[in-house]
Amino acid sequence: MKHKRLFVAIRIHPNEQFLRLYYQLKKALQHDRINWVKEENIHVTLKFIGETPEDRIDDIISAVDDACLDISPFELALEGLGIFGSRYNPRAIWFGIRKEPMLISLAQNVFREMDNIGFEKDRQNFVPHLTIGRVKLLEDKNYFQQTIDKHKPGLIQTIRVEEVLLVESVLQPEGPTYYVLESFIL
Repeated sequence: MKHKRLFVAIRIHPNEQFLRLYYQLKKALQHDRINWVKEENIHVTLKFIGETPEDRIDDIISAVDDACLDISPFELALEGLGIFGSRYNPRAIWFGIRKEPMLISLAQNVFREMDNIGFEKDRQNFVPHLTIGRVKLLEDKNYFQQTIDKHKPGLIQTIRVEEVLLVESVLQPEGPTYYVLESFIL
């Protein structure tokens, strides 16, 4: 049985301000080994499903479709910058998302519907964020932290969310390639 590496997401189309900050960070941290997320791959993950047998994809499509039923289009405000991991061992760099009740409802619906078909809820709570880079190796941890602190933005971009995607991620040496398997209109 073939498997696909899947996740449920909201695609983000970065605006000029988003890209300016993204490229400033990339340039400032160019001496570190960081796998930056490609512009066209930037997204908010609602649920990472992982390696999934192909014969379960129809069930997943039905579940995500049900999860989107009572959700109307909404606005997301991207703001702030942070890291996952500790100051001593940062693992990822992210842009934050202002608290948005409709996003939380959507995520809870996705977790519930996926749980109903046997894909259990993740252990950690849903923390809305946009990963922009994964830290592999830092030359200077203090410089890295100063750079993150120096670039703390206010509002970066507002996005109107009108669809949710079921995405296949194909891992390749130069980074993942994403294929949209299904789009769910809100």
